[in-house]
Order: sequence, then C-alpha cells, then structure tokens
Amino acid sequence: MLGRLNHVAIVVPDLAAATAIYRDTLGAKVSAPQALPEHGVTVVFVDTGNSKVELLEVLGEGSPLASFLEKNPSGGMHHLCYEVDDIIAARDRLKAAGARVLGDGTPKIGAHGKPVLFLHPKDFAGTLVELEQA
Repeated sequence: MLGRLNHVAIVVPDLAAATAIYRDTLGAKVSAPQALPEHGVTVVFVDTGNSKVELLEVLGEGSPLASFLEKNPSGGMHHLCYEVDDIIAARDRLKAAGARVLGDGTPKIGAHGKPVLFLHPKDFAGTLVELEQA
C-alpha cells in the first residue's frame, strides 16, 4: 500500500525567507509560491532529486497551520507525505485497521493536483501523515 516518500512538509513563519535559504544558501531548485486557499496555506516545493521538501506558510485566518505556528513560532516539521496507488482503497484499509482519517474522510485536491488525505498523528508514532494518490 505505502509508496515512495513524496515530501517532508515544514511550516515556516516567512515563506520568502525560507525559500531564499533553500535556494541561495543550499543551492536547491525551488518552485514558485502556490496559494492553496482551500487548505489555508501557501506552498513552495524544494526539489531534492529523489523527493521534495514542502515549505508551508499560513494563508488566511482560518489556516489549520496557525495553531502549529503559535506553538512553534520558528516553524518546524509538520508532516510526511507518502504516495499510494489508490487513495480510496488505502483510506478504507486504514479505517478498517483503526486508523483515524482527519476531516470527513473525503480526499481533497492537494498542491500537486492529486487527491490527498491526512491521518491522525496519534496513530502514527506522533507524526501527521498525508497520503497522496500516485
């Protein structure tokens, strides 16, 4: 069921500054910022060759990241995203095994234009897990 690691997501208080660090200091290739109002975030992807780092910045007052940033004002690691071949089958299998899917369980379209779901961190060693349709 579990596919490759798609990305590691990091919440940052200043997306432009974080992007500059990855681009200018580390020499990474970075995407243009992409606002995702339905998720309450603006994202930049850092290409690492075999995976990506997703830099996340709060977008709007209702952003689910606002409370994370209040607790971690310098930012920090937010979630891991894994690819799955069939997100509905993965969801159903995980729910049958007792895992909690966040929200109503209906996949939303993520930053890559593919369906995504989030799994409760208490069910995965304290780590928020995102599943993305491959």
